[in-house]
Amino acid sequence: QGVPGRGTDRRGGEELTMYDMKALYQAGSVEEAVALRLEHPEAQIIAGGSDVLVQMREGKRAGAELISIYGIDTLRGVSMEQDGTLRIGSLTSFSHITKDPLIQKYINVLGEAVDQVGGPQIRNIGTIGGNTCNGVTSADSASTLFAWDAIIELTGVRRLPIQEFYIKAGKVDIRVEDGELQTAVLIPKESYENCFGHYIKYAMRNAMDIATLGTSVNVRLSADKRTVERARVAFGVAGPVPLRAETAERLATGQPVSFELAEAFAHAVTADINPRDSWRAAKDFRLHIAVESAKRAFLEAVRLAGGEM
Repeated sequence: QGVPGRGTDRRGGEELTMYDMKALYQAGSVEEAVALRLEHPEAQIIAGGSDVLVQMREGKRAGAELISIYGIDTLRGVSMEQDGTLRIGSLTSFSHITKDPLIQKYINVLGEAVDQVGGPQIRNIGTIGGNTCNGVTSADSASTLFAWDAIIELTGVRRLPIQEFYIKAGKVDIRVEDGELQTAVLIPKESYENCFGHYIKYAMRNAMDIATLGTSVNVRLSADKRTVERARVAFGVAGPVPLRAETAERLATGQPVSFELAEAFAHAVTADINPRDSWRAAKDFRLHIAVESAKRAFLEAVRLAGGEM
């Protein structure tokens, strides 16, 4: 269906801005969305619209064609597959992720991370799929998904690790020529079983601000809670795309729990991250924040896992 060009309309004394778009197509199923994408390869997929519509209002996508997948209810919700994999439909809102019983039981840190996105209105309409498909390093979900070895499902067919999904800043591996769209985010059982994590978002303001740095750590401890069996740490805004600090992860694996390990683990993250200077923060400041937040998140993850220093 066609949509009028940009202009203004006055109703009830308010001035409403209309969006400059060529057309809006609405898909009722994944199959219909794929067909529309193949028919209109230049069109932009839109879900909640909390990012795309803002960009259009700013004039960055003038004359765009949009394919709305917001009505595909099969892409909503959290479930567990037979092999224990947690399946998060791409249209699941941040609010629903935070409140979902499976998330709270097995990977509560993801709910805590996305609960720091924007304000309540954004969290009610913003989706996990939109947050990851934007490909931005500051996405609050991204570092936690990296730290939990998330897998991205495309059109219910192709699956790839989230590290391979992010290609470069603002670009992800979705094959438009094949009509692909993201259908789910998957967390394998091996990635969450007996693991506990913590996310720290550092921002210039306490609310509704983009992360200056995001840090997500999770650990799995031995049965006696004295040894780190596995550690994961991932960052947002520490490089052009979210990334894992694998040097620190290897350092912690198999080591006894201690404050000294937390310090060594935190300083080791600098071997793998490369934050940039920007108006939000200098590179040196981001490096300082990365070390401090990695230590704090590690200590909290160990505490949540039942470890004692």
